[in-house]
Amino acid sequence: MRIERQADRVVATLDRPEVRNAIDQATIDELHALCAELEAEPRILILTGADGVFASGADIAQLRERTADDARAGINTHAFIRVHELPMPVIAAVDGWALGGGAELAYAADLRIASTTARFGNPETGLGIIAGAGATWRLKEIVGEALAAELLLTGRVLDAAEALAAGLVSSVHPAGDLLDAAHVLADRIAEKDPRATQLTKRVLAAPREQHPAVDLEAQAELFESPEKHRRMTEFLEKRGVEKRAEK
Repeated sequence: MRIERQADRVVATLDRPEVRNAIDQATIDELHALCAELEAEPRILILTGADGVFASGADIAQLRERTADDARAGINTHAFIRVHELPMPVIAAVDGWALGGGAELAYAADLRIASTTARFGNPETGLGIIAGAGATWRLKEIVGEALAAELLLTGRVLDAAEALAAGLVSSVHPAGDLLDAAHVLADRIAEKDPRATQLTKRVLAAPREQHPAVDLEAQAELFESPEKHRRMTEFLEKRGVEKRAEK
């Protein structure tokens, strides 16, 4: 995995072209290491793939040898949960194939955008297993139970236009513009107060029964923050200048 670090974001590129960026144990280890870094120093994460492929799935050669104990250990599952629970937003920029575990990694992101050549699918039942790293609960939350059931039970692949119509991705771009589009999203997020962004992400993930209490506690913290006062003062001063200019 290639990692590019900036002050407010990290770009992680899956880069195993010989196996179409299949996710192996080394990739999982790298994801855990990256998550540890971003938990300690929160920044936006952009996930993408090299050579026109996001990730073709889990590494089948390794997956074939895994046992019941490996399944219960949730090797990929726990890594993807950790990605999803990062303090700052995660953006998946999906170009080409996102299959099996690759699709599940994309589902773990907060925001997904796609190239016109993107393809999403979960062919696991054809290999004698289930989509066990998040698709069975995340996909129906994203696209609804009916479509999720069809995709998981039949292995049908969604193209970029279908993914956009289903709400699986928020926008579609030419492949050459995809990473730039991800950075535009990251720029918009980075302009906002980081703590407000982190708390918004946390509240969004809270179960329904925790609302509105979880919202009010987050807002209480932010109401006492110097950054809230600074940003609101700046807003009011700017509006005052604009009103005076209109006279």
